[in-house]
Amino acid sequence: MKRVNQTEQNKDTRAAGEVSIVVRKRERTLELLRNGLVESEFKIALGRVPVGDKEIEGDGKTPEGNFFIQGKNPKSKYHLGLGVSYPNIEDAERGLLSGVIDEDERDSIVAAMAAGEMPPQKTKLGGEIYIHGGGTDADWTQGCIALDNEDMTTLFENVPTGASVTILP
Repeated sequence: MKRVNQTEQNKDTRAAGEVSIVVRKRERTLELLRNGLVESEFKIALGRVPVGDKEIEGDGKTPEGNFFIQGKNPKSKYHLGLGVSYPNIEDAERGLLSGVIDEDERDSIVAAMAAGEMPPQKTKLGGEIYIHGGGTDADWTQGCIALDNEDMTTLFENVPTGASVTILP
């Protein structure tokens, strides 16, 4: 996946009119915002364990916090995909304190986030979190956020790399 530096992200986001995403896990909704105003709202499905913040790889939870779109996958197994910059700095600090990751892994995550790059995806915290298609009939992902394919096409066409993503409980 292409890494996008902070300058490219800022340029891409500005050109799109400050696009951002807010995910409300409890309500199972994803809001597409442009210049702070809700432009569209979509029904979503979450990880197979929808309540709580992602803690470790394989827990089936969808992460919570502030992230950004770190890449776009037009050939996703699940129609289309927008890569989410999980784990973030807060996840790395929590992982270090709980002994899930070591200092080197924490430092790598912090450095990547500071540079606006994709954080390491193969740590015990988990990774490869995407917003993708595949349907919303039930919570079925391994921690990703799923939409119906038609909605995912709309989102994919309107969200640039670098757009902020807030995932709320």
